[in-house]
Amino acid sequence: WVDCLSPEVQDQPGQHSETPSLLKIQKNRQLTESLLIAGGAVRDLLNGVKPQDVDFATTATPIQMKEMFQSAGIRMINNRGEKHGTITARLHEENFEITTLRIDVTTDGRHAEVEFTTDWQKDAERRDLTINSMFLGFDGTLFDYFNGYEDLKNKKVRFVGQAKQRIQEDYLRILRYFRFYGRIVDKPGDHDPETLEAIAENAKGLAGISGERIWVELKKILVGNHVNHLIHLIYDLDVAPYIGLPANASLEEFDKVSKNVEGFSPKPMTLLASLFKVQDDVTKLDLRLKIAKEEKNLGLFIVKNRKDLIKAADTSEPLKPYQDCIIDSREPDATTRVCELLKYQGEHCLLKEMQQWSIPPFPVSGHDIRKVGISSGKEIGALLQQLREQWKKSGYQMEKDELLSYIKKT
Repeated sequence: WVDCLSPEVQDQPGQHSETPSLLKIQKNRQLTESLLIAGGAVRDLLNGVKPQDVDFATTATPIQMKEMFQSAGIRMINNRGEKHGTITARLHEENFEITTLRIDVTTDGRHAEVEFTTDWQKDAERRDLTINSMFLGFDGTLFDYFNGYEDLKNKKVRFVGQAKQRIQEDYLRILRYFRFYGRIVDKPGDHDPETLEAIAENAKGLAGISGERIWVELKKILVGNHVNHLIHLIYDLDVAPYIGLPANASLEEFDKVSKNVEGFSPKPMTLLASLFKVQDDVTKLDLRLKIAKEEKNLGLFIVKNRKDLIKAADTSEPLKPYQDCIIDSREPDATTRVCELLKYQGEHCLLKEMQQWSIPPFPVSGHDIRKVGISSGKEIGALLQQLREQWKKSGYQMEKDELLSYIKKT
């Protein structure tokens, strides 16, 4: 399918000066094709980007697809999408989703009851954004009913048809709009007023969307372009309370941190934590979005330490407080958390040092202390802690014999 595009488009991602030489655009032709590349893969190919995965649309029903795959000896996996028309084929160590053309019979803002069709335009009509509603043939023919290719060239994000209707079919499309805005648009602020009005009017519909689905989209917004503009927009349009974000967010802190992390690939939670004033805000977010344990712990760590865990006044060892934090933590992801805190604080030089630092092993064990004649478990634990403090003060330089001799002295 990459061969459907001309070499110059493949070699220069994002260039749209001319229509690709092998691309033939059809807008209103009644299709007779039975299989086309669909959705995001078409958008990425036209943008000169190699798709992470390629989905297909077909006029064949799931039953017909299964018969064809079985007769060809092609393995099928994950039948959960079958009732919605999707068959997943495993071919050449990759998964390919092939979905029967559909129309939405009924929608409730979260799910749709679908009916199969052979009308390609009807299927395109039910998709969310114009840039995601195109189909691409293997001969390079682009089937584009809603000017998605023009929007892609002009870096516009528009809903297919009426924004209000598309949103009410699935309220998650509000967040998908923001996500693709950050991915496609060059400069922030260029929105269709009717689209923003439709989002504001329907924001409360996100309350009925599962936290897991919201978190998938929100994370992509947080690591995309124009994140500062988009988070402010989420608050301006009153979307925030329906997706677990605090009503009294620290937007000034967010403005500062979004500049600090720019260009340093922060984890989504690193930037999001700047909106939280107290650790309880992280807990409430988790209750709404069901975030992963490590994401929650990172948020709690940053909110707790962002003001107090700072570089040492001693300019010869500015990184020491962060290193001590890692040593005291003794958790496998402690270094990752500290690096994210350094991004948050804008300590870019210290971040580079920390990324190159290897955690030194503490040279003394309980077994070593028993060898010098101390058998009480409580006493051994207290001594280990004292020795650890001495070792930290030495810049992690004291060796086992020196530390054990300290026991004899005391």
